[in-house]
Amino acid sequence: MKIIVIGASGHVGSAVVDAFQGRHEVITASRSTEPPLDVTDPDSIARFLGSVGQVDAIVSCVGSVPFKPLGELGRDDYVAAFTGKVLSQLDLVRIGTPYLRDGGSFTLTSGILAREPIVTGAAAAMANGAVESFVISAATELPRGIRMNVVSPTVLLEATGYHSSFPGFVPVPGAIVAQSYVKSVESAQTGQIFRID
Repeated sequence: MKIIVIGASGHVGSAVVDAFQGRHEVITASRSTEPPLDVTDPDSIARFLGSVGQVDAIVSCVGSVPFKPLGELGRDDYVAAFTGKVLSQLDLVRIGTPYLRDGGSFTLTSGILAREPIVTGAAAAMANGAVESFVISAATELPRGIRMNVVSPTVLLEATGYHSSFPGFVPVPGAIVAQSYVKSVESAQTGQIFRID
């Protein structure tokens, strides 16, 4: 299969690339690749996909959200969370559907804050929940047998800078998280939330 992994330089993305490498043709995408891909810019998405052409899977390992106490979150913070994690991934689906071959798949990323709270996590929770709800509904309407799932991981073992914000959560190695992306791409499932707690 020909698979695009977006956010390939991050903790999750690099683990996902490793999981597919050697068995599939993997095309990595980020702001630093050539051509660059900025998922918050629909024109950038269209240019990148146009340069690659038809693929079997588009995997999104991206999503930027602000972490602040609830009382400090302003409207701009919620807009940033929606733009950085929700709208960017919805645009990948909207713009990317014509580039997927029949029976291809999208895999998006949410996170454990959709179902478990932490202090400073309200904006992230909103964004994660929105992505998951979108996938459940939109997967039923994709054309040509295209599938879509979302991976919802807990905090990663390698992401040590986040550990103190997740007290009592057991960090999971990226290699374990990556297997849910493999399941999404290589299985027949659609409209699923693959939760990793």
